[in-house]
Amino acid sequence: MLLSWVKKVAMACWRPVRQYARMSKDDNSSTDDDGDSSSPRDPLLWSRDLQKHSFGDFSFAVVQANDIIEDHSQVETGLDATFVGVYDGHGGPDASRFISDHLFLNLMRIARERGNISEEILRRAFSVTEDGFLTLVRRSCGIKPVIAAIGSCCLVGLVWRGTLYIANLGDSRAVIGSLGRSNKIVAEQLTRDHNASLEEVRRELKSLHPDDSQIVLMKNGVWRIKGIIQVSRSIGDAYLKRPEFSLDPSFPRFHLSEPIRRPVLTSEPSIYSRDLRPNDKFVIFASDGLWEHLTNQEAVEIVHNSPRAGIAKRLVKAALHVASRKRNMQYDELKMIDKGTRRFVHDDITIVVIFIDHESLDKGITVPELSVRGFMDTVGPSNFNVLRGIDANARSVI
Repeated sequence: MLLSWVKKVAMACWRPVRQYARMSKDDNSSTDDDGDSSSPRDPLLWSRDLQKHSFGDFSFAVVQANDIIEDHSQVETGLDATFVGVYDGHGGPDASRFISDHLFLNLMRIARERGNISEEILRRAFSVTEDGFLTLVRRSCGIKPVIAAIGSCCLVGLVWRGTLYIANLGDSRAVIGSLGRSNKIVAEQLTRDHNASLEEVRRELKSLHPDDSQIVLMKNGVWRIKGIIQVSRSIGDAYLKRPEFSLDPSFPRFHLSEPIRRPVLTSEPSIYSRDLRPNDKFVIFASDGLWEHLTNQEAVEIVHNSPRAGIAKRLVKAALHVASRKRNMQYDELKMIDKGTRRFVHDDITIVVIFIDHESLDKGITVPELSVRGFMDTVGPSNFNVLRGIDANARSVI
C-alpha cells in the first residue's frame, strides 16, 4: 500500500530542477553512472566529485530525503591535516547544524590551548559542543519546546601527521579499505554503532539502568530506547538527558511515561586512533542511510573498483538503486519523488571518501586551507592554521 501511495504522489510532487539551484554543482551529473546521458539528474543530489586534501583526494556527496535536510557535514583541509564531519540529525536540523558550526572550531581552540592533538582533545571538543547545544536548548525551549527533542549523531575523522583519529556518537560509520592478501580490498569498520538494534548495545543499556525495566522496548518490530529512539549516544536529545528538559505531554511522539532519574542517552564518544599503514587506501565516512542499503565490503569494493572522480556520488546512487528495488521501483522513478515523500524510500545520505596517498604523506604536498560544507555548497577558509607547530600527544586506543 505504501509503494502504491508513493508512486501515486510521485508525479504530483515533482518540482522543476531550477528549485534546487544550490545543488547544481553536482559535477558531471548530466550523465548517470551507467553512461546514459538521457537519464534525468536527481534534483536532490549534491556532490563534489574530486578535490585535493593534504594526503590525496576526497569525494563528497549528499542526497536529501526529508522535507528539511537533517544531515549536515563538512570537510576541512589544512597544510598537514584533514578533518571530516558527518552529522546525522533527528527530530529536526538544529543539532546537526549547530555541530557543523561549532565542533571543528571547538577542536581547533582546545588544540591550540593544549598545544597538541590527542584522543582526549577530541573527547573534550565533543563535550564542549554538547554543553553549547544544551545551553541553546535552555535559552530556546520557552519559544520552541520541541528543540529539547532534537539531536544528532556525530562522526568525526581527523588525519594529522600520518595518524587517523575517529570519534563517533550514534550509528554513522567510518570504514577503511585496505589491501589484503592477493591485493584484494578488505573492509574494516573503525566505529561502533550505538544503536539499540544491536544486542550488545541493549545489554549495555540494561547494565547502566538495572532499575528500569523499560529502558529498551520493542516498538513496531524495532528496538528503541524508552520506546522512542534507536541511537544510544548523541549530541542533543536534551529531554532524555536532563529532567529539566522534560517535554509537555502535548508532544506525544516524545512523551515519557515518567520523568527520567538519570540520563538515558550519553554524549560520550567512542574514540579510535591508528598510525596509517601502507596498505590503507581510503576511508568512507557515511551516515546510516548508506549502510542501510550497502554492506561495508560492498562499499569498499565499489570505491576500489571505480574511478576516483565522483566516487561518493557513485556510492549514493548505488544505495538509491538498492532502495528503489526494495520498493519495486526504478531509480528514474525515485528521482521524480519530492523531498518529504521521498523519506518513505530512503533517508538523507551523506558520504565522504578520503583517499590516502602515502607519497603525499611523505612529501607534505601543499593544498589550500578550505572549509567545504556538504549540500549547502559553501566553501571558505579553514582554521587549520592553528595546528602549525604543535606536537602530537601520546595516543591510545579506547
